Amino acid sequence: MGISKATIWKEFTRLLHPYYWINIILCSTFVSLRMVSPFCQFLFGPAKDACELHPRENEILFFLLIIVMVKSRKSGATHTAAAYLASGFIYAKIANVVMFFRVDPRMGIVYLFFFLLQAMLLPEPTYKGPENLVYFRASGLDDELKRDPRVTWIVAFYAAWSPSCINFAPVYSKMSADYGLPNLKFGKIDVGRYPEVAEKHHINTSPLTRQLPTLILFQDGKETGRVPAILSGQVQKFAFKEEDIVNTFDLNSMYAELKKDKRFKEVVQPTPPSEETKKDK
Repeated sequence: MGISKATIWKEFTRLLHPYYWINIILCSTFVSLRMVSPFCQFLFGPAKDACELHPRENEILFFLLIIVMVKSRKSGATHTAAAYLASGFIYAKIANVVMFFRVDPRMGIVYLFFFLLQAMLLPEPTYKGPENLVYFRASGLDDELKRDPRVTWIVAFYAAWSPSCINFAPVYSKMSADYGLPNLKFGKIDVGRYPEVAEKHHINTSPLTRQLPTLILFQDGKETGRVPAILSGQVQKFAFKEEDIVNTFDLNSMYAELKKDKRFKEVVQPTPPSEETKKDK
């Protein structure tokens, strides 16, 4: 499935946010200072190897690379450049703290100060617009599906401790605001809190699961589709990007079709007359 130019441009503009380039600077601070003259001689001494990475520092960086690769592989639900960067920033900054402290605790403290300052003043940007979501408790979803089967539901099964779910949350909130209708509703249920719901819908909630988050489409009160899909007992990899979800569920066509249903036309309340109008009457 190709990536549209609009998606590429949207991702590029997102990466221009100060959060990303300031974090890139922080993550590359130690290596830059260690390798670039005259900073290396000033900070690390006049020794011949002052401007070279020591074996232990190479080991730390190699270990960091492995951690980032493993975390990125597990977080398939966050398959965007911004999400990959965000997931790697924290590990890279911790590696910088360790390497600075090894050289001089004073430099480690200074770096740690800027690390914490950035975390407090410049957190990761997330969607802060409107949302149109229904949050369910244990039996709430079943009750709602039975109450009016004519309503189409897209429900996110998530866990509060899952990084993939946390990264997906703003995407899902935006989709609920863009596509929500009286007969096309978006819901969420915390299966970490209600494991019996996860069991009923065949969702594995173990720490190594690849099923969080799971999106299930309910039509006429029954499940008609889900991502990630399960084929022959295997969980299929799925990138939880808005464009992929829209294409998988054919959401644009579904939205257009459901919007035509006259049974669910929103009732527009008449605007109450103003005081001037009352006086005119």
